[in-house]
Amino acid sequence: MNLSDVLIRPVVSEKVNKATEKFNRYYFIVDKKSNKLEIKKAVEEFYGVAVAEVNTAVMPGKTKTRFTKAGFISGKKSSYKKAIVTLAEGESIDLYANI
Repeated sequence: MNLSDVLIRPVVSEKVNKATEKFNRYYFIVDKKSNKLEIKKAVEEFYGVAVAEVNTAVMPGKTKTRFTKAGFISGKKSSYKKAIVTLAEGESIDLYANI
């Protein structure tokens, strides 16, 4: 797998910001076929940091329904893989630099 295809996007939320400040962890949405070694190599290459640990979790898809004039409309959100990357001491990633 090409390293540019591994990382899809970083996750930015209040919960992630607290984990970043407290534990130096960053969350990314990654390709479902990628493994921990590929994720580690991609983060180190793109952001120029040393990665200490990578944890992954596959988040299951959920069914969503809403009520409209035509009746109930139901669908499904697709599943995705989430990577939790812990950086080495003293390292950090500036996710807002390219905005």
